[in-house]
Formats: sequence, structure tokens, C-alpha cells
Amino acid sequence: MTRKGKIAEIISNALYNDNPELYLVGYIDFSTTRETTLEKFLELSENFETVPASRIVYIKKENDVLYSRVTSNKDP
Repeated sequence: MTRKGKIAEIISNALYNDNPELYLVGYIDFSTTRETTLEKFLELSENFETVPASRIVYIKKENDVLYSRVTSNKDP
């Protein structure tokens, strides 16, 4: 389950209290993980209309990972 509250908090802080150009978003695009700046991601996703928050894999600021989605690999 995506922690939308944490993602919203990071994005809000980046946009209003920091430099959003320092943030990178990794998101799933079909079967590939793509990385782009936060501003470009918001533009591409049309503010989460075309790319929902559930497809965000990670958010980084410079070299620090601020959010990472944990996926579980369960054996059948």
C-alpha cells in the first residue's frame, strides 16, 4: 500500500519550502522504472491524474532517499 500521506508531505515540502529541482521521482511506466525531476513528474502526471501516486517507487533529494516503496517477494 502506498503511503500517500508521506508522498504528499515530501512533495509539499519540496514545492513550498525547498528547491524542487533537487528532487528526483522514480515511477513505474509500464514495466520500466523511469526517473525524472519532481517538477517534470507533476507535469507528466498532470498532478496525479495520469500517473497515480501508487506508481511512485521512490523520491530522492540529491543522494538521500526520502521515500521508497517496499515490495514484498512472497514465495508461492
